[in-house]
Amino acid sequence: MPSEAVRVRFPPSPTGLLHVGSARTALYNWLYARHTGGVLVLRFEDTDRARSTPEAIDQALRVLEWLGIDWDEGPTRQTERMDHYAATAERLVADGRAYPCYCTAEELEAERSERQKQGLPLTYSGRCRRLTEAERRKFEEEGRKPAIRLIFDPAGETVIEDVIRGVVRWDNALQGDFIILRSDRTPTYQFANPLDDIAASITHVLRGEDLLSSTPRQLAVYRAMGATEPRFGHLPMILGPDKKKLSKRHGAVSVEEFRDRGYLPAAVVNYLALIGWSFDDRTTVMTREELVERFSLERVNASPGVFDEAKLQWLNGEHLRLLTPGRFAAELQRYLDLEGSPLAAQAERVAEVAPIVQEKLRELSQFEAFAGFLFGPVEYDEEAVRRVVDDPDAPRALESARAALEGVTDWNAASIEEALRAACEETGLKPRVLFGPVRVAISGHTVAPGLFESLELLGRDESLARIAALGRRFVTEG
Repeated sequence: MPSEAVRVRFPPSPTGLLHVGSARTALYNWLYARHTGGVLVLRFEDTDRARSTPEAIDQALRVLEWLGIDWDEGPTRQTERMDHYAATAERLVADGRAYPCYCTAEELEAERSERQKQGLPLTYSGRCRRLTEAERRKFEEEGRKPAIRLIFDPAGETVIEDVIRGVVRWDNALQGDFIILRSDRTPTYQFANPLDDIAASITHVLRGEDLLSSTPRQLAVYRAMGATEPRFGHLPMILGPDKKKLSKRHGAVSVEEFRDRGYLPAAVVNYLALIGWSFDDRTTVMTREELVERFSLERVNASPGVFDEAKLQWLNGEHLRLLTPGRFAAELQRYLDLEGSPLAAQAERVAEVAPIVQEKLRELSQFEAFAGFLFGPVEYDEEAVRRVVDDPDAPRALESARAALEGVTDWNAASIEEALRAACEETGLKPRVLFGPVRVAISGHTVAPGLFESLELLGRDESLARIAALGRRFVTEG
């Protein structure tokens, strides 16, 4: 654990939905802050006024709150500090660390093309740094609004000891003097981001590796300001199963989509933590408290992680089974209420059914299709029925099961199981052969909750009626 007081930040740009990659970045910052007893600062980098929206901020806050990622300071917004950025840029000009640049977009493009022809680095030549006072006045009189560029020393290298990637080097000659304040007086990302980190005394910048290339210029801002530099850690990319950058083509990548499908926040947090980090080579299922206790930057992998939705679904099932029966039933009822499911109105029935589905569900959204037959009339999957009709043992299985169940006096799962297993002994049919048609008869599907528990919940009359109804199909279809 570091000796310094850890201060980290999560600074999303509210120009779109908060997706899996950003949620993983937020989580790693939160885990590191909580593991070290540090502070997490939340801010919204909303200087792109054309694309930033209040809706995106609200969505990000909903996602963080649902995941249980709380923050200690903020949220702040960069648009609240616009005057500060402009004043700081002007102060750097006064100190000789920055200068106004009057170049037009057309002039910059022409210069870039010429440098490309000459095989020179595609950086700004710095010509406005050498303007005379008379040349500046002339540009002002022409109505040119200057941007402000920070002077970047082209000598040597910029080197960091990245806490995840190790030593990373950049050739300073490839950086060039860069714009920190645009001609419309708005700050660039390369300027506002480190200024905010300086103001918040951030000690560790943990962010995606796509931002690694911005590090030399941001460190130049720290040095121009005479500020203490943070430790950097650049997190691995998240890829889809095809090993390409995660995108919408891979399916659900918005965290809220998983919430809406009945995933537990604990499961999503558990899975996101494992995309690029591990505790050891065998531990997968972890609670939030265990993740906080075990998290370390040293075990974050520099190689890209793969987002495997099937593994997330499996992990969600494991977390559903970690719940106490009462908590599981409550989570299930809450989900049905939020989704407006017609089953939600039958709260007592939901509580009765919950214990027999807890071992089977991987998403709460599967409940209605999986156990709906226990709430109303059965709807048959015709493929499942066809399998029964085509099975030569099915008529005898259904008739034997019906006869055995008619003799059950105490209608409970244990007595039902005893009767059906006795029918297997009497007929010589294997349990799989006898139970299968009964399962299809009562549920309409080949996969359903526990057979004996389902028969108990359906009750004697309804169970026998459904078995008889499927048996009659042999007369019409057999």
